[in-house]
Amino acid sequence: MSAPAYVASDAALLAVAEAIAGDWERVGARGHFLARNLETGEQLGFDVETPVPLASVAKFPVALAVLERVAAGAIDPARQLTIAPGTSIGPTGIAAFRYPVTVAVGDLVFLMLSISDNAAGDALLDLVGLDELGRSLAAWDCPGVRLRHRLQRLYECAVGVAGEDFGLALELAIRDDQSGNHTIETLDPAHANVGTAAALVDLLGKVWLDEIASPPATAELRRLMSLQVFTQRLSSDLRTDTVRVSGKTGTFLHLRHEIGVVEADSGDRVAIAALTRSTRRASLAADIDLAIGTAARSAFEALRTV
Repeated sequence: MSAPAYVASDAALLAVAEAIAGDWERVGARGHFLARNLETGEQLGFDVETPVPLASVAKFPVALAVLERVAAGAIDPARQLTIAPGTSIGPTGIAAFRYPVTVAVGDLVFLMLSISDNAAGDALLDLVGLDELGRSLAAWDCPGVRLRHRLQRLYECAVGVAGEDFGLALELAIRDDQSGNHTIETLDPAHANVGTAAALVDLLGKVWLDEIASPPATAELRRLMSLQVFTQRLSSDLRTDTVRVSGKTGTFLHLRHEIGVVEADSGDRVAIAALTRSTRRASLAADIDLAIGTAARSAFEALRTV
């Protein structure tokens, strides 16, 4: 494995980036990391320009596209959508329901971001459309993020090569990462929903600084991302009364990601993208989750100004 390509605003921040990369390697994770202070622009990270399959991190731009259209009056947030069971696979929310359910668009955005509901995500992606979402990403000047398929497609491709044996699918994902020949199509960067750490941090910064869409849309996205229930990654080592983390996780087979913004009462705001791929066959890897949290804490402390 080649040495990481580091980015850092100074020698001290480079040392932090090197320590994070070393920590990830020790727990069996390959990855891409970028943290940036949104006020000063100082940053640190490594391998930030590599396109990576996003898993549920893809729900972040989907949410922004929906909320932008809500703010413009093109979509009514009270509009009711009926979702049939089995249209999307997932462990949480409507994706796990056994019976049809009708939910307002605004509440589907909440479910998609707070508990990472795949059925809600696919319903909203269908509502906007992949082509329209692509045009939005272009308008936001975000060429490093590309969405090509519904979330359900992740599971369909895995089942297509491994049946119901997700242990085998995990083994194939890890093997193919090393060879570069992907058996599961939606893990191939040429066919997957992909983003780079740099592009994701850029997009986070634009949302937090109200530089794209409209202030009502970006404010609502910030609010909903602050309600995410998952705390095992970015916020695992940052939860205090004076620090808030707003984020979106992404998990599929060997992928364990999270993007988000860490905000302190002091005024510091640091956008972070942590994208990891496990190098060992383990469906549960708390040590990798904690390594992401340690990285976020180290980067935030190194980049904060107060």
